[in-house]
Amino acid sequence: MILGAAALVAAVVIMVRGDGLQDSLDFGAGAYYYADIPEFDRYTETPAYATSVPVWLHVVLFLAWGALMYLIWKRIDNKQNN
Repeated sequence: MILGAAALVAAVVIMVRGDGLQDSLDFGAGAYYYADIPEFDRYTETPAYATSVPVWLHVVLFLAWGALMYLIWKRIDNKQNN
């Protein structure tokens, strides 16, 4: 309960102080829609994350991880029910 209250207080303080907002990109309530930012391509020209691994491999690894976690969860759940 204390941790939840601390998180709530921290969230309110961050919102009141406006931490993380950029005055030069103030679009009011629609500020979170990236399509509203003029020349948005200028901000995405250099990717923050680049890899030589193909996208399909990322997808396969993601799905394999999900399947593995599902199987582990089923096994844990079956042990608890017995």
